[in-house]
Amino acid sequence: MKHIPHLVSGNGTSTLYVNGEPYLALGGEIHNSSASNLAYMQEKVWPEVRKLNLNTIIAPVYWELIEPEQGTFDFSLVEGLIEQARAENIRLVLLWFGLWKNGKSSYVPSWVKRDYVTYFRACYADGSPSDTISPLCEAAVTADAAAFKRLMAFLKAFDEGTHTVIMLQVENEIGFLGSERDHSATANAVFEAEVPKQAAEAYGVQGSWQQAFGTNAGEWFMAYHYAHAVERIASAGSEQYPLPMFVNAWLEQYPWRPGTYPSGGPVAKVMKMWKLAAPTLCLYAPDIYLSSFADVCQEYTQDGNPLFIPEARRDVSSAANVFYAIGKHDALGFAPFGIEGFFPEEAASGGPDFSIMMALNIDFSGFIVNGTGPYLAASYKLLGGMLGLIQQNRGTGKMTGFIQQNDSGCILSFSRYDVKLSYKRAVEGTPPAGGLVIELSDERFIFAGIGFSVELLPKQGDRAKVGLIRVDEGTFEQDEWVRGRVLNGDESAYRIAVGDYASALYIEAYSYK
Repeated sequence: MKHIPHLVSGNGTSTLYVNGEPYLALGGEIHNSSASNLAYMQEKVWPEVRKLNLNTIIAPVYWELIEPEQGTFDFSLVEGLIEQARAENIRLVLLWFGLWKNGKSSYVPSWVKRDYVTYFRACYADGSPSDTISPLCEAAVTADAAAFKRLMAFLKAFDEGTHTVIMLQVENEIGFLGSERDHSATANAVFEAEVPKQAAEAYGVQGSWQQAFGTNAGEWFMAYHYAHAVERIASAGSEQYPLPMFVNAWLEQYPWRPGTYPSGGPVAKVMKMWKLAAPTLCLYAPDIYLSSFADVCQEYTQDGNPLFIPEARRDVSSAANVFYAIGKHDALGFAPFGIEGFFPEEAASGGPDFSIMMALNIDFSGFIVNGTGPYLAASYKLLGGMLGLIQQNRGTGKMTGFIQQNDSGCILSFSRYDVKLSYKRAVEGTPPAGGLVIELSDERFIFAGIGFSVELLPKQGDRAKVGLIRVDEGTFEQDEWVRGRVLNGDESAYRIAVGDYASALYIEAYSYK
């Protein structure tokens, strides 16, 4: 397994390596059902993907389609998807739609759905069954682990030589909707029993779950048992082919009650519990549809968790947010959802069902496509040309990012100068201001992003003035700066700015007294 994709940690950050080289995923996740038909992918998805300048697609693999009868497997759909990606020169992150997807068990095979005694459901407080299989159902977890193990064995046999598939997400937005915990007979008995030793020691508690965790007991209980189940599934697959594996989170949000979001999923506050019970996983990924993008990134980089964003908002904000995630938090990857519908002719066909969004407590604005395609394509094109430069500066302190959050700008501190960034006024239908800065040397900078202006300042207390040697517009081709206009006179004396579409500036300064 020479050069198998893997994560390497150092300088306070993590880097994904693919075929022995650092890799940063400029990606997009396709709609849930798109990968279920190869002709649909060929006709409807890949032509749209080509417009976006991305290098990675995040696509589902469906348990119900690869094991339609128990013990009988068909990987032709997965094989075809990989072959299509190879033809497009695109890497894949695969999503295992197994036991749980968005808090439900929609993608399990029919033989699992029909045998609801063997594969028993999580129950609500009144004892009624849900459409979510319980994470405490040993038979279900065993069956999922067996299927995932066969998938990983197939990937090793078919893809080990090229590494088209670079990561696996195990399940999708896991957790229990409608209740803080499973109230099935099995779950009730385990809930009343002693907290597992590893959790008791890690949290310094004892007794039953209720005694140990009080009002949070239901969610912490579910977090442990979902994580324990996922560990069994992930480790079974990893024994066959140890690609990096992760889980994603439907985020905690108003009204802040477990069950209104999937209880037990890897939201930030229970990440410690997940790490205890699921050591095979390499990271915990937020699906960021909330408007508080920077806050979520901060939450999901705590305790050294590498930032990977497999689902992001579909509106124009993603064109700016990607710069912030990469520049500020050394993100391994960024991927808005539903990317095959990002251009006007496709987006005009309609948006998400508002009633469903309300019922699931989902922020409707995060799913609206309002001209996103061209803006995101420009951001990805710029970033795609400078990935090597970004990799060189990850974890060095020479690169950072910024994003507009109801403020007018910010001041960033570098070795010799401070940088004053002023944000454009927010306009509906255009991205917010956002970008990244790379300090090439004490006096030379690269600025890349959207909707901001730049002023270099002396350090506080320094009486020197700052002058400009060069201000160049430009772009990158294979990490080489390609100069456009040289800005001088009025175009740099009063305001050095980038517009609504992603662009880059090279600025060289000097000090004088």
